[in-house]
Amino acid sequence: MSNLKKLNTEYKDWIISISQQFKASQIKAAVKVNSEMLKFFWFLGKELVEKKSQYDWGSNFYVQVSKDLSNTLPDIKSFSPRNLLYMVQFYKMYSNTVIAHQLGAQFENVDSINEYNENSIIFSVPWGHHKLLLDKCKDNADKALFYVKKTIENNWSRNVLHNFLDTDLYNRQGKAITNFSNTLPAIQSDLAQEITKDPYNFDFLTMHERYNEKELKDALIDKVNNFLIELGTGFAYMGREVRIEVGESEKFIDMLFYNTKRHCYVVVEIKTGKFDSSYAGQLGTYVVAVNHQLKTEADNPTLGLLICKDMDSVEAQYALESTSQPLGISSYELSKLVPDDYKGSMPTIEEIEAGLEEAFT
Repeated sequence: MSNLKKLNTEYKDWIISISQQFKASQIKAAVKVNSEMLKFFWFLGKELVEKKSQYDWGSNFYVQVSKDLSNTLPDIKSFSPRNLLYMVQFYKMYSNTVIAHQLGAQFENVDSINEYNENSIIFSVPWGHHKLLLDKCKDNADKALFYVKKTIENNWSRNVLHNFLDTDLYNRQGKAITNFSNTLPAIQSDLAQEITKDPYNFDFLTMHERYNEKELKDALIDKVNNFLIELGTGFAYMGREVRIEVGESEKFIDMLFYNTKRHCYVVVEIKTGKFDSSYAGQLGTYVVAVNHQLKTEADNPTLGLLICKDMDSVEAQYALESTSQPLGISSYELSKLVPDDYKGSMPTIEEIEAGLEEAFT
């Protein structure tokens, strides 16, 4: 390469590097601005609580403050009466909570309502997300903080956050019936339990009332991106009907995933009926086969997850106690059902065309 070409290449690389650094700085600046704005909203919420109590102005207090702040700061659109009420809610929600800046840390309660961590995770998500959380979580700070943490971990948009609020992820996550505590080391067991849910929500599917297992699995694959979102952070789709050999027989795993957080394969079996104890034996066999045929030394032990339409929790627990493989059993919910006779009740194209011809003759 000539010196001139080398210089041109180096110059182009330099320009690209500068551009990338500028974009990174823009993102950091936007995050910083959002954080400072939220800290101000928290402060103003605190002030509003104190002033309203001090002056006892009644229900018109927020209207009057909104009017006065808007007159003083005419270019700022953040001081509507409704937004001021959100700021009060924001302060009250987190006034007794200090949140460590490290996401994995535990939340602590403190005595002083004036004390809060400058690096608190509540100042790391947009205000629009917070308004949604304030509407949905009411006074449940633990629930709101759960969703704040999940939003940061997964970079959720407001629409995705709304979806998980509506499907009550807070009360579903980690709720599968499992034997992880008996079959895995403590640290692995806790993380494995965390990646489960009960029930799984399949509302992103539209099924006929009399759907079968093949139709359900086909629909899940058609909407695999939605399914991955429902499964949670770190799941990568590896395939459907994955062939494995068990002795002289060939078996086919419904769905195979890899979880990058736990560094393990996850075998998922879907059943449209009620849980039967024989399913646990079948799933355990698949888990052992994956450990022998796919798992490497760098991988943690494979997990098995059985998702059924319904289950008896006692029968499920007994079945899990009888196996040495780490398995979880959950149910699923599916609300978007189309009546079987729906299609038959719709007019055909020919009937519509005939009707149009009749209308215009």
